[in-house]
Parts: sequence; structure tokens; C-alpha cells
Amino acid sequence: MSASRIEYSEKYADDQNEYRHVILPKELSKTLPKSRLLTETEWRQIGVQQSRGWTHYAIHRPEPHILLFRRPLGTDPQSGRVDPELERIAREEYKGQFGILRK
Repeated sequence: MSASRIEYSEKYADDQNEYRHVILPKELSKTLPKSRLLTETEWRQIGVQQSRGWTHYAIHRPEPHILLFRRPLGTDPQSGRVDPELERIAREEYKGQFGILRK
């Protein structure tokens, strides 16, 4: 399967996680398990390429060729672990983006 046919969304976030979705060619999605989430090894084996820390967290039944991923804010893309300083910065950016002020 050509990884060049896999499409990646921009990242988006809430106050806990960042998210992205990955769109697979429909013929590839027909070979995937229907009743469980993919492990990191499985999604990497089918050609999904992204930094560390992402988890396949949901199946969107109407469009099973779209994989939904998330990772905690502040995840270090090299290690896949949450870095407290990166987390603080990401939360401040999120709050600033949405006008959420500290009390």
C-alpha cells in the first residue's frame, strides 16, 4: 500500500488532548479489524506515519476508512511521553486561543 495515498488532517485540540484524523484509501480499510482499535504497531504496518504518542481512540462506524487519533497535550513527539513543560505551554496556548483566563 502506498503511504502517499494516506491523508492526514491538521492537528486540533481541546483542553486535554490534541487530535488528528487519518484518511486511508477505502480498499485498505476493508482489510482492517472492524470491532477493535488498532495498536501502534498495526497502524504503522499499514503505512500511517506520525510522531510518537498517538493512540487510535475511536472507530467512526459510518466512515471506517477514517482513523481517529489523540494524544495528551504536551506529548514529546520524540519520546511519546508527556513533558510537564510542554504540557504547560500547550495548555496556555489553548487557553489563549479560546480566551480562557486564569482565576
